[in-house]
Amino acid sequence: MTGETITRARLSETVYQEVGLSRNESAELVESVIAEISGALERGEMVKISSFGSFAVRQKGQRVGRNPKTGQEVPISPRRVLVFRASHALKDQINHGLAEPGEMNRKVARRAAAKV
Repeated sequence: MTGETITRARLSETVYQEVGLSRNESAELVESVIAEISGALERGEMVKISSFGSFAVRQKGQRVGRNPKTGQEVPISPRRVLVFRASHALKDQINHGLAEPGEMNRKVARRAAAKV
């Protein structure tokens, strides 16, 4: 791993270079996409991005947890959590370059071979 982080500025710069919009327009486009995704998730909608994955908000109920230091039981309040599920295409793309076909499971190896 390289340890690099993809930032909004880097996304904007990539849009600027690849699409040819001005830097300001590229930044506005990235902000607009992020705002739309955030707004949909806030409203409880699922967000699916083809060949990338899906984001969803899941409701977790109240439960009893335990303080690891004291062992005392503590109620954990209900909350909403964000869940991301990668698409098979993204998983294949990530794994294809990291392992030889013999090391991949059969299903991933078949998909990788079909794309070649």
